[in-house]
Amino acid sequence: MGVNFAGAAYIYTEADVGFDPLLQLKNVDMDIQTWAAKYIRTFELFGKSSRIDLTQGYQEVRWQGLLDGVSASTNREGWSDSFVRLAINLYGSPPLRGKSYATYRAGVDEDTIVGIGLAIRLPSGDYENDKLLNIGANRFTFRPQLGVSHFWGNWITELTSEVALYTDNDEFYDGNKLEQDPLYIIHGHLIYSFRPGLWLSASAGYDYGGETTLNGIAKKDKKQNIGWALSAAYPLSRFIGVKLAYTNIRTLESTGLDADSFMASLSYMW
Repeated sequence: MGVNFAGAAYIYTEADVGFDPLLQLKNVDMDIQTWAAKYIRTFELFGKSSRIDLTQGYQEVRWQGLLDGVSASTNREGWSDSFVRLAINLYGSPPLRGKSYATYRAGVDEDTIVGIGLAIRLPSGDYENDKLLNIGANRFTFRPQLGVSHFWGNWITELTSEVALYTDNDEFYDGNKLEQDPLYIIHGHLIYSFRPGLWLSASAGYDYGGETTLNGIAKKDKKQNIGWALSAAYPLSRFIGVKLAYTNIRTLESTGLDADSFMASLSYMW
């Protein structure tokens, strides 16, 4: 408890995007460059281990494809939506500090942790209601989460389920109102830790739902995506570490996106 983490990351994403046929957008490619900063603080809440996360990004996005059969492209640059997340452990991992935590970890060969969290996406990013394509979403997204983590020896397994709940965007493109059904998400991770700060992980995830409604008319555009990722972390010192990651997402529906992302990050603890 009482530990701070700060980090900066660069993420490059390439994606093929499938839009609603009514929009007359076809063969759309999207490139995104993201620079992100994150802060984490651990603390004790109601006698439990807890943390709060703050994340902010800045993005350059380029779309290129066919509009009404004619080649077209557009660019956006600006602040992305901000993210806030609060999490608390309900079971396992008592709220300890410094040497007490290290002693506890050294004396436990196997442990299970159950926790809940709430992540909120704020409508703070750059948004223009006369543009169809934007960096910000102009609405809140609430994502309650339930997670289980189990470690034995050098191995850690994690499983998290969550649901994304969207508020309405009353200033959607061209004066329309956009609503969206909940999106259900599950993802898991398998991690091998060689020593503190040095680890490898493999991840997989799936989501379903999220059909949108425009001015009360259902668009029949439910989302269904699968994804996987590989990550590696390396400690430069007791307080500084680097991380590299690759993420692959594929849609199982006619609308959505197929995306590949590469990330490099640097973090500092104090």
